[in-house]
Formats: sequence, structure tokens, C-alpha cells
Amino acid sequence: MKHLYIHIPFCHRRCSYCDFNTYANMDDRIEAYVDALCSELALRGAGLPAPARAAGPPAPLADLAPTITRAGLRPTIFFGGGTPTMLSLAQFERVLRAADAIVPLAQAEVTVEANPGTVLGGDYLRGLRALGVNRISMGVQSLDDPTLRVLGRIHTAAEARQSFEDARRAGFERINLDFIFGLPGQSLGQWRRTLDEIVTWGADHFSLYSLILEEGTPLHAQVTGGRISVPDDDASGEMYELAMERFAAAGYAQYEISNWARGSAAAPIAGGIPAQACHHNLAYWLNADYLAAGAGAHGHSFPRRYYDMLKIDDYIQTLRAGQLPTAEVNELTERDLRVETMFMGLRLNTGVSEAHFRDRCGLALWEAFGPTLDDLIGRGLLERTSYGVRLTERGRMLGNQVFASFV
Repeated sequence: MKHLYIHIPFCHRRCSYCDFNTYANMDDRIEAYVDALCSELALRGAGLPAPARAAGPPAPLADLAPTITRAGLRPTIFFGGGTPTMLSLAQFERVLRAADAIVPLAQAEVTVEANPGTVLGGDYLRGLRALGVNRISMGVQSLDDPTLRVLGRIHTAAEARQSFEDARRAGFERINLDFIFGLPGQSLGQWRRTLDEIVTWGADHFSLYSLILEEGTPLHAQVTGGRISVPDDDASGEMYELAMERFAAAGYAQYEISNWARGSAAAPIAGGIPAQACHHNLAYWLNADYLAAGAGAHGHSFPRRYYDMLKIDDYIQTLRAGQLPTAEVNELTERDLRVETMFMGLRLNTGVSEAHFRDRCGLALWEAFGPTLDDLIGRGLLERTSYGVRLTERGRMLGNQVFASFV
């Protein structure tokens, strides 16, 4: 197995917009959770062949061609949450040791999501780097302090900048920054100032997401109750277009609907995958198989998808009993595989290549979806390339409509 996702569900405070499987005020469970997580990794890895271990470190990342397939990706380990940086360095070391038996650390892209408020100062970050973590993803979300308070974030804009600089000094050469647009009270001018500021930081990668008001979250209740207003869809669309323009001007290549990275200076929907792209997320968009561990984690190994039980205490008790914490397994069909390979791959600016589709699905792209592809090309939503198909500029604005055509 080349890819592994590890879920750390603990948070100091639950953000007002979050509907992930996360829990605040449960710090007393972290040590027992780490024990259980290491047990799950051992159980998940028991049925796998021993991973191949190269003699030395991987070759430097190069720009990846539009015809990239799953085989072209580095092995990856990704710690998501929640707030993974609530774990101590000793706890991280134990989990990484267990993960190494599935995905060798020496060859892997190892990413840890970090809340800027939990990694101020360099000691902890230097410790993570020494353990083999080589990529940090910081959830900044906004550079407006009042907005950060509305979102329930525990850091300020100044602390986010400090944490980024601390990570650089700690030796992290690959840093991603997450931001959200369409936030409460956010204007196009405010978003422009944010973009102008963050491109000066010199981060290697940016992930930008439009705010989604998830039912059951405090922010959803505040907006639907009229206590807070958010920009409408047209305003959010303008913010997205502004981000595309500003990042292109600053030398970042957009390689997926929500992601930009340093590397090849690709045209808006052309070129290859930039060198600083996240290989773990590329595995998702290429519909690769991956293991997952942790409360609520979702794994995928065709023809099955599984997810773990959500509640921390249930998760811990099940693993103490020596059982896997699987809550549900879904059987996937060959058609599921083809459909998911299409709508995941079309998120990439390079689109879906014939080589990748055949590698993943075992048949030619037009053999699987010829009439649908011809219709979408005729409507100006897709375009054929020398290596496959990709969204047009118009298709990017109607992405969900395109994706639904394959379902």
C-alpha cells in the first residue's frame, strides 16, 4: 500500500463551520487513542505484503506530466483532523513507527495538518521534522482577526505568520496554507488584500475553499437565523476568479480546482502537475487505493470502501478487544470505479488521461464513456487533448453539472 491517512480527532475548540469528526475537551483520551491507533495500524497492515524499501531517499520531486498515473506518485502518509499537532512528539513517534510498517517513512511524503495556534515556537516543529515529517499544512483560513474569532479559530493573523516562519526555520521546505473565502462579512477588497499579503510569504502550496454552510454547525445556525451574513454565490465566484488571477501572477500553478503550487508555470487549464503539488491529495484525485486509520477515517481499496466508527471511546474499546473498528464496508462495482475515476480526475487542471484511465479501470476512456464525453465536448464543457480530456473554462464553472453526467 502506497498511501495512508491517519485521523486525529482532537481539537482545543471546535470551529463554528466544522462538521468533521472532531471533539473538543477530550485531551484525557489522547494517550489511550494513540495506543488504539497503533493497534489499528498493526491490524490493517497485517494482511499486506511487506512494503518495498528503497536503498536511499527518493529522488527530488520533479514536475509531473499531464499523463501521470498512480504509479508516478510518491508513497504518502497524511495526518488530518481535528488538530494532529495536539499530539506530543513522543506520541507522534509511536504512531509514525507503526505507520512505517505500511508506508516506509524514508521514501514518503509525510504531511501533518497543523493549527497555527498549536505550533508557535520552533521546538515542536523541529521535533516533527526530526521524526521524518517533511510537509506541514497550516489551517490559517483568514487574516482578519474578528473573522477568525467568528470561525472559532484559536490563533490570530500575526500568530499564523509567525507559525509559518517558525516552520521554515525548523527546516520545512514544503508548507501548505489553507484559506477560506466567502466568509462572514468578507468583501472582495478584503479578500484582495489577503491574497496580496499571502503571496509575499513564499509558501510552496495553497489550498483555497469556498465556505460551505454545513447543517448542524453553529455558523449555519447563525447565518440562517439572520445574525450573520455571508457573500452570495456571485461574490464568492468573483473571489475565486481573483485568486486564480493573483496566484498566476505570483508564479503559482493551479493544478486542481482548489489547489495551487510552485512548479511549472502552467496556463490556467494546461501544463503538467507542479513539483510542489501534494502527492497524497493527488492519490485521491487519481482514485488510488489507500488505507485509513482513526475514528471516522475512510479508506478505499477497490472493490471496497470502509469507514471506522466515529466515537472515540467506542474506537478505543473495540481495539482494546483486539478487533478492527470498522463501522461499515461498501462494495464497489466496476462502474463505480470508472465513474469515480472520471469525476475525481476532472478536478485536476490536466484532466483525465487515457493512460491513467486504462491503468485504473482496465479499458479505454471512450470505450467506457464515449457518448457522454462526446456530448460534453459538444456543449463546450470538456475538451479533448493529446492525452485525454479536461474541463474547459466554462466547464470549471459548471463542474458539478459535468460530474453528474457520469453518475
